[in-house]
Amino acid sequence: MKRFNSSLLIAAVAVLLIGFYSIDLYPEKASVFSLPDLPSTSSVESAEKQPVKTLQDFNDAIVDIADKATPTVVTIRVTQTVEVPNSPFSRFFGDPRGSQERQRRGLGSGVIVSEEGYIITNAHVVEGADEIAVGLSNGEEYDGEVVGTDPRTDIAVVKINAEGLSALKIGNSDEVRVGEMVLAIGSPLGENLAHSVSMGIVSAKDRAIQIIDEGQGYENFIQTDAAINPGNSGGALVNMDGELVGINSAIASRSGGNDGIGFAVPSNLAKSVMESLIESGEVVRGYVGITMAGEVDRTMAKALGLKNANGVIVGAVEPDGPADMAGLKEGDVIQKLNGEKVETQFKFRTDIATSSPGTEVTLGIVREGKNMSVDVTLGELPDNLAANMGRAQDRDMETELGFRVQPVTPEIAQRLGLDASQQGVIVTDINQGSNAFRQGLRPRDVIVSVARNPVEDVSDFRREMSKVAESEDKVALLKVIRGGVSQYVAFEL
Repeated sequence: MKRFNSSLLIAAVAVLLIGFYSIDLYPEKASVFSLPDLPSTSSVESAEKQPVKTLQDFNDAIVDIADKATPTVVTIRVTQTVEVPNSPFSRFFGDPRGSQERQRRGLGSGVIVSEEGYIITNAHVVEGADEIAVGLSNGEEYDGEVVGTDPRTDIAVVKINAEGLSALKIGNSDEVRVGEMVLAIGSPLGENLAHSVSMGIVSAKDRAIQIIDEGQGYENFIQTDAAINPGNSGGALVNMDGELVGINSAIASRSGGNDGIGFAVPSNLAKSVMESLIESGEVVRGYVGITMAGEVDRTMAKALGLKNANGVIVGAVEPDGPADMAGLKEGDVIQKLNGEKVETQFKFRTDIATSSPGTEVTLGIVREGKNMSVDVTLGELPDNLAANMGRAQDRDMETELGFRVQPVTPEIAQRLGLDASQQGVIVTDINQGSNAFRQGLRPRDVIVSVARNPVEDVSDFRREMSKVAESEDKVALLKVIRGGVSQYVAFEL
């Protein structure tokens, strides 16, 4: 009996210590962004002013955060009119129409970030909506107006006209640490579960899962195991200082429900997009003027003689673009952006695109074994480049050519038994009824030239294939590597 009581006492002390340090560790790192002309009033007392000494203190702190944050999270109901094809049998029963209009309804969440009624949510929540109804936690409901949407970050801004609103302060998501506790608040699965609160930790940062705009979006997700389900989209991810650090956006799930892998758009990114949408109705993106020819892993670092296995390789440099004006060259390896490590090309392009045109950034590069620093003044991403270099071109290429390609990464090259520095594009999928297939092109073929012009990446491939399409004979001559051996394939467009 004594042994049991002693063990119980030790366990209780351990739990108390865990509760203490889980809330009070590094409290000085908490910070708040104030929105210019968009005042936020609802806040909770900083964790550093609430010393947690007992499990009850810890419990009360969580309850207090949930109490203050929940009224700022709204339920968004959308109604959309869609054309639905009639049954082919309907004509036999006197209905000659080929289709009819029906009302489609959807449900999501949002976060009030200003007393003026501005709400941040996901773009996919309000996409195509004819009517928007915004429900508050007190049961009141208002008509919502879409201020603007940005599908490439999955962020939208909705406005309601209401008084006495509670608004959630926007925190600095750059300061979020893996392992810190967060609350997810939203309306999972239906209105009857509106304003549900779940708790978890930040599982990872800087996740790019390529789900936005078919991989052409700007992703830098915070990953969390706080329960997120369908309907939570657009809801709040809140830190232990009661600040908004993320907009819940997506889940990875085999079942369609919560599997403990949720993703939120960082608050800094959401805030930047929101301010741009409010000010101009659109998002103006920064532009550096390069194509990227792959990431640097250990194998690539060894092949290039680099000390550090991180960064992105510069493929092509746009003539007279920002990078060209700053002196950046093809083959340069960008390993730092404003002093921070460049880990992935997705994170790099997101950081650039979410910076304002005119911003000066410092790139730490390696050129021919020498470390250098290059200052680049960002330009504005051209509308046609943003629209045409992504999803539309990929679809057109697949339709017209009958196959898809993607860049050859060091990992792909290694699997194919090629040198890690091998450049080109690999055929990932091909229509067996296409001219290209009939003439011998196959999946896993690595295309290294078109019409005898070298192809280093997808951008090169598109450009050279466009030239072929504009030529008189419209015959594409491809040099491919298959099984380590070079071959030629020719087909008519």
